[in-house]
Amino acid sequence: MRVGTAVELTWAGIGAPILMAVLQLALFVFLAPLLIGVIRQVRARLEGRAGAGIWQPWRDVRKLLAKEPVHAADSSWMLTVGPIVLLVSSLLLCVLLPLVGTLALPLIPSDLFVIVSVMLIGVVALALVGLDGGTAFGGMGSSRHMTVAALVEPTLLLSIYALSIPAGSSTLSLIVQTRLQTPAVIISPVSLLAMVALAIAIMAETSRLPIDNPSTHLELTMLHEAMVLESSGRDLAWLELGSWLKLAALLGLLGNLIVPWGVLTDFTVPGLLLGAVAVAAKVLALGTALSVGEVFLAKARLFSVPELLAGSFALALLAVTASYLVA
Repeated sequence: MRVGTAVELTWAGIGAPILMAVLQLALFVFLAPLLIGVIRQVRARLEGRAGAGIWQPWRDVRKLLAKEPVHAADSSWMLTVGPIVLLVSSLLLCVLLPLVGTLALPLIPSDLFVIVSVMLIGVVALALVGLDGGTAFGGMGSSRHMTVAALVEPTLLLSIYALSIPAGSSTLSLIVQTRLQTPAVIISPVSLLAMVALAIAIMAETSRLPIDNPSTHLELTMLHEAMVLESSGRDLAWLELGSWLKLAALLGLLGNLIVPWGVLTDFTVPGLLLGAVAVAAKVLALGTALSVGEVFLAKARLFSVPELLAGSFALALLAVTASYLVA
């Protein structure tokens, strides 16, 4: 009896979270290019174009992976290492965030500060890639990228901190589980303020409109695209896939915070499959909504971006303040 109990505890504490993390990783590696394909296809249809199809990002990545990267003569090892660091940080996000379920890994917690630190590693790696090329556009893109990151990180921390107060913990899996068990907090004013602030921060973190236009060809208006101008071949594939994974993971987190139903809390095979289908549906639905919104949005002027991000920070601060007043 004791042996059986020990095996069950070992499986519940180690085996089940690891299996769920592997499933999350495999799911989002498949889902991220599909999400970008859906976003581009929906936008193309709304603009009256046929579009390349939802599987075109997969074909682009496969084509880039077959090509050798070309580096400038004065570039360093950062052009090779930076894309891999960005990809690894995005893969870690897919493992640590409560996407399919809330079963936390025993050694690496899904704590708010751990998640933001992992995201910051990818942000810095991408900025260094833009600087290492030595071009004026890459330098401008990296400078703007780090400025936006410095304004976004406090908003991310405060907005999720406001959501963590009812849970009594900064662990994201516990926050999602609390919202699943107590649906009243989902429609509270604190939650609404925090969700709006978090949505704006995610758009800025992933270089979407109105902060940045991912489909622009004007270097003077670029943030993300300016930093990857000097990358090609496999390096560009890692950069693109890493950015897509970050967008998919953050949309999955946002979807689970807004609509936590379907998230796995106790390990079962049907529950695991339901959690995978639920988070995929949430990510694709939010991606579709994002693409529809981008059709009607124009890119904000560079000097208006800090004002927008300051407004999102104010909303997050109001959410934190209101959470203590309500409590």
